[in-house]
Amino acid sequence: MVESRRAIDDPVKIKLNRVIRCRWLRPTMIILLALLACAAALFIDPIAQPLSYHQLADRRTFLKIPNVLDVTSNLPFLVIGLMGMYHCLRRPERDARYSWLLFFVGVSCVAFGSAYYHWLPSNRTLAWDRLPMAVAFMALFVALLSERIDDRIERYYLLPAVVLGIVSVAYWRWSDDLRVYGLVQFGPLLMLPMVLLLFEARYTQQRFLLYALLWYAAAKLCEVFDGEIFMATGRFMSGHTLKHLFAAAAVWCIYRMLVKRVPVAGVGRTQR
Repeated sequence: MVESRRAIDDPVKIKLNRVIRCRWLRPTMIILLALLACAAALFIDPIAQPLSYHQLADRRTFLKIPNVLDVTSNLPFLVIGLMGMYHCLRRPERDARYSWLLFFVGVSCVAFGSAYYHWLPSNRTLAWDRLPMAVAFMALFVALLSERIDDRIERYYLLPAVVLGIVSVAYWRWSDDLRVYGLVQFGPLLMLPMVLLLFEARYTQQRFLLYALLWYAAAKLCEVFDGEIFMATGRFMSGHTLKHLFAAAAVWCIYRMLVKRVPVAGVGRTQR
């Protein structure tokens, strides 16, 4: 009876494995998820930028620098971004080399854009904070898709993805509607876990991607609880300052991944 049950189960398992390994099924799942995210963004009401967002908890001034900790805590972005750019230029990646380089360029520019915004918080200056962030998000997304799915993705989609990121910020400034920018920022974060699960890694040290995701999630929580963290630390450090440090830690994890990783034996460059 056990043998007959195995005889029934084995063909089922074989067919299931064939479906999972089907060359078109996994990319189709990613495309469907992207379309669902776009549809969700279209069917919700426009999201305006709350003016309360600019009311930072820590407004201390030092050496004539307003919001001093929120301004100066952007320095790690510049340091890590320059380190990443140096790595990409000195030892170019086999896959997605331009995407990785552009990612670290965007991170470096975040230091200036974010410092400018926190020096003088307003919707106008916030655009210069979000612009390099959108470029970095798109470059990172294309880099990981290229390495996991097909190395031709960078060739055809890096420029459109970066343009989409820039347009999302411009659209928000023009319409005061955050839906497109939110899609650019959070869409890749929702899709990446599925990409990592469905497609085989070509390189080692993939755990650093999980570390980066956890650090970034912690950064967003600190942003939400800006004032509460400021009071809980005895007015020593606000949640917004911690947000910058934790987000920089996420970028550091990605940098360390690139520095330490080596190709996985037996995994081809192009997966179709």
